Amino acid sequence: MTAQIDVLTSREVPLGGPRAMRVRRTLPQRHRSLIGAWCFVDHYGPDEVEHTGGMVVAPHPHTGLQTASWLFEGEIEHRDSAGNRAVVRPGELNLMTSGRGISHSEVSTEGTSVLHGAQLWIALPDGTRDTDPGFEHFAPQAVRGPGWEARVFLGSLLGAESPVATHTPLLGAEVMLATGKALEIEVDESFEHGVLLDVGVVDVDGTELKPSDLAYSAPGARTLTVTAHEEARLLVLGGPPFGEPIVMWWNFIGRTHEEIVGFREEWQEQIRGGRQVDGRFGVVDIDMDSIPAPEMPNVRLKLRH
Repeated sequence: MTAQIDVLTSREVPLGGPRAMRVRRTLPQRHRSLIGAWCFVDHYGPDEVEHTGGMVVAPHPHTGLQTASWLFEGEIEHRDSAGNRAVVRPGELNLMTSGRGISHSEVSTEGTSVLHGAQLWIALPDGTRDTDPGFEHFAPQAVRGPGWEARVFLGSLLGAESPVATHTPLLGAEVMLATGKALEIEVDESFEHGVLLDVGVVDVDGTELKPSDLAYSAPGARTLTVTAHEEARLLVLGGPPFGEPIVMWWNFIGRTHEEIVGFREEWQEQIRGGRQVDGRFGVVDIDMDSIPAPEMPNVRLKLRH
């Protein structure tokens, strides 16, 4: 069975505040909030840092999710309140687990002239969403065939498998295709999939994508055929339908409106007075003012499915 493809186009939003760098967001959308447990897809660059100022995201909080950082160009320094400090580099997965609560900062390094990559969020299931915060790094080896190359950072694809444990079954891989290459990818038919095009021109099972488009394929397909009309790079994401409604607002994932209100109040209390103090979200060891939470909307937050 081949896939029926729905194309999700991106919208431009500021990252970290109205004066911050701009990113192209394809997930969540009004009619689709998740692809498996993947609940957030931002795509940015290539940006000349001397013109944009690069990435300067001060400490901010998270609950109930994991952040997967994947770069194509440039470097970003990550610091979090669990004591982790790492440099995010192209082709290497940096996976931060917020669990019950974490805060972190993201700042492009001084030697970075071009910044280009994706920031991805993964919703944690109810049974483990209050787990301890943590951080993992994994540099996958490339696997290659005629006209293609792939790096599998989560799950398994194209004969490669990631050792990184996940809270729900997941797939995450970067695939590069030469001009004219048609690659038939065997996929798990219990998964729904998303194909994010970074650069080039491709079609997925006959449906054309433009850069930053995300092709969605529902469960049931056994293969995805990607044809490159120009040299292309893309991310393939997937997982079984999440199966749990979530409430997602700002940097928090919870299960009720009231829970999100509580997370916001705890964060605001931690940064009251200008310096971050210890609490649910810990303290990031960096000399930057933390990002305050926006005001809650005047309506109840809705469940996303």
